[in-house]
Amino acid sequence: MYYTIRWNGDSVSMLDQRMLPTQEVYRTYTNYQDVAEAITDMVVRGAPAIGIAAGMGIALAAKRLDVGALDAFKKDLGDVCDTFGKTRPTAVNLFWTINRMKKLIDGAADIQQLRERLEQEAVQIYDDDVKINQMIGKNGARFLSDGDVVMTHCNAGALATGGYGTALGVIRAAIAEGKKIEVFACETRPYLQGARLTAWELLKDNIHVTLITDNMSGHFMKSGIVKKVIVGADRIARNGDTANKIGTYTHSVLAREHGIPFYVAAPISTLDYDTETGDAIPIEERAIDEVAYIAGVQISPEGIFVRNPSFDVTPAKNITAIITEKGVIDDPAAQGIAPLFTDR
Repeated sequence: MYYTIRWNGDSVSMLDQRMLPTQEVYRTYTNYQDVAEAITDMVVRGAPAIGIAAGMGIALAAKRLDVGALDAFKKDLGDVCDTFGKTRPTAVNLFWTINRMKKLIDGAADIQQLRERLEQEAVQIYDDDVKINQMIGKNGARFLSDGDVVMTHCNAGALATGGYGTALGVIRAAIAEGKKIEVFACETRPYLQGARLTAWELLKDNIHVTLITDNMSGHFMKSGIVKKVIVGADRIARNGDTANKIGTYTHSVLAREHGIPFYVAAPISTLDYDTETGDAIPIEERAIDEVAYIAGVQISPEGIFVRNPSFDVTPAKNITAIITEKGVIDDPAAQGIAPLFTDR
């Protein structure tokens, strides 16, 4: 059985998602710099999985740091946290994990105890993520009906999390209830997470999946084939605006036009109460080669100008419901994410 990421006690192993679907290659990292580079280079991707990787990377750094004074040890770990904070700026789960680890660092009074607590916390974040995803699936399965064709964009499955998945977790939970569900996976240009990753893991689970190009979604909505759309998220602002993989916004507009429910599935750690609207969400721009090349083959003229924003923002008005492990926000345009932040 494949896995996304694993803590080995003195190293971190990851499935290299750049190699899928043709090769299932696992890489092992023994220092935090390589873990950070693996996040940046998309060996591991997906907001929850990025957060897990960062937590394990920080724990790994604590094991490797050879510093005798507590204050110096804390300072060096603060620099490690800053390194991870620069890897993928849009995914708020990353910063949720970093802040969780920083609290342990700031409150520590003993170096060895801190090492142990950071390791325990990193493993706990992973274990919690799998349980959270299963609860998201349970909360969201009621929105899918027997016989539905459900479209998804990018990869919000086991490969993007500790396991099970968010958007794909909802689909898995509905199927576990005995519902017959078919998935239409958008290829997700330019990095092809849908074609390479979603299709791969759904086939692994014997879930009926049909691959379509991104610009086919409107056709299949208009024809009445696609009944629901469900996606993951990398950051959800206070008003319910949601950042997800580039192209998600376009699908949401088409779904709204055709009266098709559009669901977002994400853990509470993806909800960012401190960011008021989607306009304030930082949008990562990645290398132009991801657009100008496919699998190392040049597809555009040399010297052409290229833009490559990795995410876009879907306004809350286009979202039917946001599904989390702690409950569902119906009509987020009317109330934002406040119902799940009653302590604020």
